[in-house]
Amino acid sequence: MTDPTQQFASDNYSGICPEAWAAMAEANHGHDRAYGDDQWTARAADHFRQLFETDCEVFFAFNGTAANSLALAALCQSYHSVICSETAHVETDECGAPEFFSNGSKLLLAQTENGKLTPAAIREIASKRQDIHYPKPRVVTLTQATEVGTAYRPEEIRAISETCRELGLNLHMDGARFSNACAFLDCTPAELTWKAGVDVLCFGGTKNGMAVGEAILFFNKALAEDFDYRCKQAGQLASKMRYLSAPWVGLLQNDAWLYYANHANRCAQLLAELVNDVPGVSLMFPVEANGVFLQMSEPALEALRNKGWRFYTFIGAGGARFMCSWDTQEERVRELAADIRQVMLAS
Repeated sequence: MTDPTQQFASDNYSGICPEAWAAMAEANHGHDRAYGDDQWTARAADHFRQLFETDCEVFFAFNGTAANSLALAALCQSYHSVICSETAHVETDECGAPEFFSNGSKLLLAQTENGKLTPAAIREIASKRQDIHYPKPRVVTLTQATEVGTAYRPEEIRAISETCRELGLNLHMDGARFSNACAFLDCTPAELTWKAGVDVLCFGGTKNGMAVGEAILFFNKALAEDFDYRCKQAGQLASKMRYLSAPWVGLLQNDAWLYYANHANRCAQLLAELVNDVPGVSLMFPVEANGVFLQMSEPALEALRNKGWRFYTFIGAGGARFMCSWDTQEERVRELAADIRQVMLAS
């Protein structure tokens, strides 16, 4: 059943932003070359290189699972392992795709602080065992912003990168909400990636105004060898690639990506502020991106569902996640906050 009302379960619920839609429509005139040899794919790649201030290798995939999994597979062999957060999307929500595309590389889970990996946690996992019977650690993957809505500061990324270099590990960043992290921290994309030691970034577009599409940026270009073949083998080489790349041109050329990320972040901050004084409601994590994680009573959550609100509850008993999007309306945020207040006072 279709429900057109704005919801807060996921930023994947949102539609396509005008800039991405207009660019796709413009690309839909006449014929163009296939498999990424078109002008739109070249323009999008150049926009990324300009935005990140470096000559990186750029590839496009249909979704984040493919982008992350193929990038990680390029960084390790089947007998290697990937160190990630215990809540990382590659661990909890990608159906074993990283292991599948790498032919068996094992994920090693590290404890986090507010969703963020630390050099100490990485070192503990990497040095746990070094015998031939255990998969050799080869990659660290960070999520920016994290699965609980917190953001890695540049100095935190640099500290992790230094640990990775010391231990011989590559550093990958899952940037499904990279735009939101840049907006919150007021940092340039370069400052949060290669300047801090990141080797590869998967830049998310779907959650910030696009219909489909993620970009994979190799700052260490040597790691991108034959990556186009990986994309083809995995079914990620779009025959009409311009429809994956053109929306990126629309999103990047006038900084719409940053404008919409700022908007989503502000809506999340507004929601947190509006429920801050509600008895029985508490923030589970700092609000640093476009997600608000609230601890509430189970009866109150059920009452919210009965009022028609959609949200995720996978953080534990009484924990709920509310995600704001590029197009979230402030009035809708206020309606949600008012209902949260009402159900908590009634529970």
